[in-house]
Amino acid sequence: MPKRRIAIVLFNLGGPDRSESVRPFLVNLFTDPAILRVPGFIRPWLGRLIAWRRTKPAMENYAILGGRSPLLDLTEEQGRSLEAAMAGDPGIEVRSFIAMRYWHPMSDEAARAVKDWAPDEVLLFPLYPQFSTTTTGSSMAAWDEACRKAGLSVPTTTLCCWHSHGGFAMATAQLVRRAWQEARAALPEDVPLRVLFSAHGLPESIVNAGDPYQWQVEQTVAAVVEKLDMPGLDHIVCYQSRVTPQKWIGPSTEDEIERAAHDKTAILICPIAFVSEHSETLVELDVEYREEAEKLGIPGYFRVPAQNSDPDFIAALADLARAALGSGRSLCSFAGARQCPKQHGDCPHARATAERRQVAVKEPA
Repeated sequence: MPKRRIAIVLFNLGGPDRSESVRPFLVNLFTDPAILRVPGFIRPWLGRLIAWRRTKPAMENYAILGGRSPLLDLTEEQGRSLEAAMAGDPGIEVRSFIAMRYWHPMSDEAARAVKDWAPDEVLLFPLYPQFSTTTTGSSMAAWDEACRKAGLSVPTTTLCCWHSHGGFAMATAQLVRRAWQEARAALPEDVPLRVLFSAHGLPESIVNAGDPYQWQVEQTVAAVVEKLDMPGLDHIVCYQSRVTPQKWIGPSTEDEIERAAHDKTAILICPIAFVSEHSETLVELDVEYREEAEKLGIPGYFRVPAQNSDPDFIAALADLARAALGSGRSLCSFAGARQCPKQHGDCPHARATAERRQVAVKEPA
């Protein structure tokens, strides 16, 4: 009996592959309606203006990385590792494809490649553990449009989120524990150590509109801390990478670094919403925040590595893929729940947001 051919499409952000790609990468990013939420007639010129203003600092950051983002190479390695982890699964043949959101290979290229391979089923697998309309939601919209253009029509399952999946939480906890032990060994016994679980931030307005990202980040941290089983662990969730003047969710990672300096505690930063190294870990965390910590007199600055192709992390991805493929749902999460936000399904965050809105409507102005 022939094996079912399963195409696993890995969604990720993407990054410039050379210095000349930085500007068009930023244009793609800032003209995405999921990112720049302004009227459509304003977005093209405003997005290009923002991209123009950010090109020079972005090029300086990528110069530190050799002029290009490592994200594609790392995602390709994750795809190969996932294929290998599922190679022995009976009755199926798995091949991974990559659909980056803002630089090549983008959804159009990936959809054509998937169509050429002629799979029996497609699994859309975001490499964003937490769902956000700005990441997974945007990638899903781009994929749907690419499939229409390519004429790709295949039974498809979308894994919307996996923020506190047990295997993912355990793999992450093991990385944190190893980094904690190394940091603790490098510090004097009387110097305390605090873990900063740092995620990419979002404007408050997006979260208040029902985006479940912040709630899911908090669920991730709670699951990782539970797996760590370190009673009394000093830790906090914080948010980095603010890029607009509007109010963003907090506390900010910068503020938490400053607080740690005031408290005279060393810090161990764990990127909790990124599963691959890229500019926001290798530059923002490893260079910029480290320099700021040293200026403030932090007694020790350490960082947990991203998962990349850590074997336990890849095993968790394989378990997630198997569960999604066997769920019988076109849209699912690691728990079999329907997708957030509420217009696509249900979750505690979406229910709470809807309840707050109902109360606000009932209250007199």
